[in-house]
Amino acid sequence: MIRPASSQESVLQPPCGPAGLPPAASQTVPLPFPMSHGTTTLAFLFQGGVLAAADTRSSCSGLVACPASQKIRPIHSHLVGTTSGTSADCALWKRILSRELRLYQLRHGRRLSTSGAGGGASADLGGTSGGLQKASPSSSGPGLWYVCSDGTRLRGSLFSVGSGSPYAYSILDQGVRWGLTVEEATSVAREAVYRAAHRDAWSGNCVDVYHVTSKGWTRRKREDLKEEYYREKGRQGR
Repeated sequence: MIRPASSQESVLQPPCGPAGLPPAASQTVPLPFPMSHGTTTLAFLFQGGVLAAADTRSSCSGLVACPASQKIRPIHSHLVGTTSGTSADCALWKRILSRELRLYQLRHGRRLSTSGAGGGASADLGGTSGGLQKASPSSSGPGLWYVCSDGTRLRGSLFSVGSGSPYAYSILDQGVRWGLTVEEATSVAREAVYRAAHRDAWSGNCVDVYHVTSKGWTRRKREDLKEEYYREKGRQGR
């Protein structure tokens, strides 16, 4: 007589594959090589608004997967986010966040605050591999938030994220102050990314710089980091 399995037995005894092998889903396959990756992104507040900068190298272990990736992603006309982590996850949350903020604006007739957008991003990033910095002006002044995939959400005036961030902080800590002009702030951000890229193998190629004000964001022309190298050599030769 055939006795039907109880619900407990069906849970504790998963079906076996051919020749009594466990199901394929339980087998783990080692990666062919470690998926090391890195980046350098930064953003800070100053009297002229918010400045965000990032390198453009996407890496995978010892390979440069893309030398011209975009790590600063505009969310809407007055909000940008710098990304660090898995490129696919970062592209996904950007689309989700842009959609949710646009729906909020259509429903309420106004843009969601940077703090509110940060809360939405914190929820959207759950289960992904990435982090972002969000820069945007508001009625109370410019705002800057750091959001991590583990749910962490911090407000501050200066952040740098990625494998090159320790090197970038060495420039930002001594160069950033509230009274900087736009030209001075751009120079500090560009140099910080250059110093990080010079020492961090997973950062490099070019630098993108975005300036966010109450009128919206503007983007500087992408610049090859070798130009900053030549400027540095010129200063040393004087």
